[in-house]
Amino acid sequence: MKSFLDEKVDRYNNISFIENDPISVPHLFSGRQDREIMGFFAAILAWGQRKTIIAKCGELVQRFGGEPYRFIMEHSDDDLKSLLGFTHRTFNDTDLLYFVDFLHRHYSRYPTLEDAFLDGGVFRSVEDSLIRFEQLFFDFPDAPHRTRKHVATPFRNSACKRINMFLRWMVRSDDRGVDFGIWKRIPQSTLICPIDLHVDRAARRLELISRKQTDWKTALELTENLRLLDPSDPVKYDFALFGLSLENSW
Repeated sequence: MKSFLDEKVDRYNNISFIENDPISVPHLFSGRQDREIMGFFAAILAWGQRKTIIAKCGELVQRFGGEPYRFIMEHSDDDLKSLLGFTHRTFNDTDLLYFVDFLHRHYSRYPTLEDAFLDGGVFRSVEDSLIRFEQLFFDFPDAPHRTRKHVATPFRNSACKRINMFLRWMVRSDDRGVDFGIWKRIPQSTLICPIDLHVDRAARRLELISRKQTDWKTALELTENLRLLDPSDPVKYDFALFGLSLENSW
C-alpha cells in the first residue's frame, strides 16, 4: 500500500499539478498575505468543476483590482461596489462582503491569517483550530446567518474539506513546489486529510475508510490510516487519492 501510494504522490505532487487546480490561484501571487487571501477564497469556493472554480477566482482577483491584500486593507465604501453581483453557486455578494470585512478586521490586528487558527499564538490541534476559526469568523454582530454554511466546523461534525485543503496549502512544506509551507506554527504531521468526492471514492476502494457517512470522524479515520504510512506528512496522500480518481481507474 505505501509503495503504491508513494508512487502516486510522486506523480501528482509536482508543478504540473498546479495549472488545473484551484491552488493555481494563490500561486499567481508572491506576497504572503495575497497568497493567504486568495488561497482562502479558492478553497472556500472549491466546489464544482475545477475550471469554473479557477475562473470565478480569477474574476474575484479582477474585482480586487489585482491586489487582494491592498484592496482588503485600503478599500473605501465606494470600492466595495465592485464586489456587488459576484456569485458562485450559493456563495453571493453578501457572503463576499462579510468575508472582506472579516479579513480587514483580522489583518488590522495580525500580519498573517495563521493567527486566526491559533489560541493566542499557540497551536492546540487541527480540530481546535477549525472550531476556533469558525467561532472567530462569526464573532461579530453583523455576521449574516446565511454565510455560516460557507465556513465548516468539526463542531457540526462536518468533514471540513475546504478548510483542511486550505491548511494543507499553507502548512505543508516540501521541495515539489505545489504547497506553500508558509505557516510554521501548525505542524504538518497534525494536518487532517481533505475529503472531496474523489478522495472519498479512492479511499473507500483502498479500505482506508470504514464509516458509511463522510463527516469529521471519517476525516480523522482516513488521516489516522494515512499516518501509519507517513507519520510526519500524512496528508501528502491527498495527491495520491485525488490522482487515482482522476485516472478513472476506480
